[in-house]
Amino acid sequence: MRISLALLSCILIAGATSAADRTEGRRDAAPSVVHARHGMVAAAHPLAVDIGLDILKAGGTAVDAAIAVNAALTLMEPCSCGMGGDLFAMVWDPETETLHGLNASGRSPLTLTREMIPPEEDGTIPLYSPWAWTVPGCVDGWFELHERFGNLPMKTVLEPAIKASRKGTPVPQVIAAAWKRAATVFADKPGFAEVFLPNDLPPREGEIFANPALARTLEVLATGGRDAFYRGPIAETLAAYSKLHGGQLSLEDLNNHCSEWVEPISTTYRGTTVWELPPNGQGLAALQILNIVENFDLRNLGRDNPDYWHLMIEAKKLAFEDRARFYADPDFTEIPLVSLLDKAYAKKQAETIDLSRAARRIDTSNPHLEHGDTTFLVTADSNGMMVALIQSNYTGFGSGYVVPDLGFGIQNRGSLFTLEEGHPNSLEPGKRPFHTIIPAFLGKDGVPSMAFGVMGGAMQPQGHAQIVINLVDFDMNLQEAGDAARFRHGGSSQPTGTSMNDGGTVFLESEVPFEVRRDLLRRGHRVQEAGGGFGGYQAISRNPETGVLSGATESRKDGCAAGY
Repeated sequence: MRISLALLSCILIAGATSAADRTEGRRDAAPSVVHARHGMVAAAHPLAVDIGLDILKAGGTAVDAAIAVNAALTLMEPCSCGMGGDLFAMVWDPETETLHGLNASGRSPLTLTREMIPPEEDGTIPLYSPWAWTVPGCVDGWFELHERFGNLPMKTVLEPAIKASRKGTPVPQVIAAAWKRAATVFADKPGFAEVFLPNDLPPREGEIFANPALARTLEVLATGGRDAFYRGPIAETLAAYSKLHGGQLSLEDLNNHCSEWVEPISTTYRGTTVWELPPNGQGLAALQILNIVENFDLRNLGRDNPDYWHLMIEAKKLAFEDRARFYADPDFTEIPLVSLLDKAYAKKQAETIDLSRAARRIDTSNPHLEHGDTTFLVTADSNGMMVALIQSNYTGFGSGYVVPDLGFGIQNRGSLFTLEEGHPNSLEPGKRPFHTIIPAFLGKDGVPSMAFGVMGGAMQPQGHAQIVINLVDFDMNLQEAGDAARFRHGGSSQPTGTSMNDGGTVFLESEVPFEVRRDLLRRGHRVQEAGGGFGGYQAISRNPETGVLSGATESRKDGCAAGY
């Protein structure tokens, strides 16, 4: 019996104890760094990784592999991603030595206005409702990426996901647990049980889940291309479903959709360049956090020093205050990117941090932002191309509204708009909401050499900053940087319009020393230990001298990194 490298790499476990907390099973399970010469994939499901490797071996580019993996994950990890969601990606093209950014997020319906929406008690848009629907951007993102950087026919790229959707695949541990939790929220939503609750129950770990309707939808895409989704039969089905359930998503909205190629933004952190995508996403916040803490000697402080954790938390609060005020669709508002990334501005922010007390101007968090569910994947091919791709429904299965004939649900990104008139992120027709999902790259001398990301709502920029600091300040390897215990702060002012004033809550993984917890409490932080919500990390780096690829995966999730 042949065992693929993808599966084998998930079986081989490192001997060293990890500091990461898995949400299910042994908390300290962690793999080693994976090394290969020809190609590599890291993603949240081993079978999806295997599909990506097969595409690379068949002559596909890193972009072909990324699309194939994402398509497979729409079956294997529907609690995080799907064709009804959005996509962001970054592609390093070695031929032109250019880092490209793709914003494939959807816009609000043209007929939807603030006055139409019955708000929640806190004034926000209802999370699991048709009011939160925006145009799904994922599929257009696939075809934009493929047109520019693909090599294999799209039919070949999608075929593994079609076969897997028809035959089914076993559900792994962490995904099964997330599915079970989601079922209690979404079971009564139209179409959800029909597609995602076989025999009216969420699939358990090891059970096979198939989605024949998804297979048929992917087949239509493979033959009909992008227009099948935005102008053809899939668009017509989506528009009819929207009308049936009181949504404003129309055929015109789908017809008008287009992705946008954007120029990544960057900062330097102690000589290392970090690239993110500009708003409407939140990658800028990761860069702002790094700019602020660069004013402190974290290496000499050390990770066991309470000052380190306090500084990181306070820097996050400062960056997220700007996130709440300025991050929005740049087509509708001017975002002061240069000022927000200015090192002098970061120095002034750093000087406001009180080393003895936690700032309390931040209120309790809006739970809509803190626990987004997303999938992140990275791929690399033998020619040096690297891809960081992140894709999401937003909260788990999105809005919970599922189109049975298509086999996927509709995202609820629109809930991240604010109903406050005049706010940069205020809901307007045809506008992209503030977005949480962010891919990233880092490198030396202006040359990207590592693609990485940390999925998970508002955790993402916090996770990105912690990964970079682990690599740069604490000399960790690719896997150690992801395994190291993390914090997550919830309680910053939000782009949804909520204002905060009580300092929020700091969530810590179990391996953070007791002395750190005690000291943070003494400084006025509200501290909790949490059994999850610390993100999902994947990374691939390329040695510029030897071309050797190194991969790392999130020990808190089901996935793996593998190469050949």
